[in-house]
Amino acid sequence: MARIGFIGLGNMGGGMAANLARGGHDVRAFDLSADALARAEAAGCLAAATAAEAASGAEAVVTMLPAGAHVAQVYEEAVFAAAPAGALLIDCSTIDVATARRVAEAAVARGLAAVDAPVSGGIAAAAGGTLTFMVGGPAEAFRRAEPILALMGKAVIHAGPAGAGQAAKICNNMLLGASMVATAETFLLARKLGLDPQTFYDIASKASGQCWSMTSYCPLPGVGPDSPADRDYQGGFAAALMLKDLKLAVKAAADADASVPMGAEAMALYQAFANQGQGGLDFSGIIKMLD
Repeated sequence: MARIGFIGLGNMGGGMAANLARGGHDVRAFDLSADALARAEAAGCLAAATAAEAASGAEAVVTMLPAGAHVAQVYEEAVFAAAPAGALLIDCSTIDVATARRVAEAAVARGLAAVDAPVSGGIAAAAGGTLTFMVGGPAEAFRRAEPILALMGKAVIHAGPAGAGQAAKICNNMLLGASMVATAETFLLARKLGLDPQTFYDIASKASGQCWSMTSYCPLPGVGPDSPADRDYQGGFAAALMLKDLKLAVKAAADADASVPMGAEAMALYQAFANQGQGGLDFSGIIKMLD
């Protein structure tokens, strides 16, 4: 059993911390929300009064925060000073590559180990321990992080050096965002051309147009496996979070001098969707705007 500090108990972090506690670890959890802390305590975690208290004495510190600025602030103001020498920092937030590399370098300079380990999978996967982790960092740090991450996910993959996990995450989600837009507009076109949606699904899901956005997460209600479309686009992965990831991807592409016209167009469409006040809906709900 290891002592693990967990900072950030939102929709994703709460389920992740609970799985670490269920795995037998001594989890000291912190969040600014009293309700989130209460849920973590009910799941077997010990509530910490501050982020520094959560990190104090921890063999590993897991963070799940909204953006790079929050990760940098928590590390600088709490974790770096409180975590013992040699502790492992595991940041599961989705943040920009540059910040991920910068905080990892700062951690190493202070005698700590660090990996960036963003996740693929939504709230249900976080609660069920079936996330996929894309991990960036040195091989030794990955070796230490892997058994901890395995309690929260079905797959833990070493993507490369510091920042590589974030790079993999934003590339994956740029592909997902663009493919969802294409899937949504394709189903709308098929319907307007007189095709029955289920018949089109039966054809395309077994043809060259097959993709995850269609066969696992169809944006049209009543077609394919159960998805947020069948619950009026509630739950799942919020469009606002997809927009965040697309912005990170397009920014990274600009920094790397890479051309991403489809990614940029997907970002513009999700921005328009969010501007309509729909950012809280699942990202497949963009079909409502395209219709």
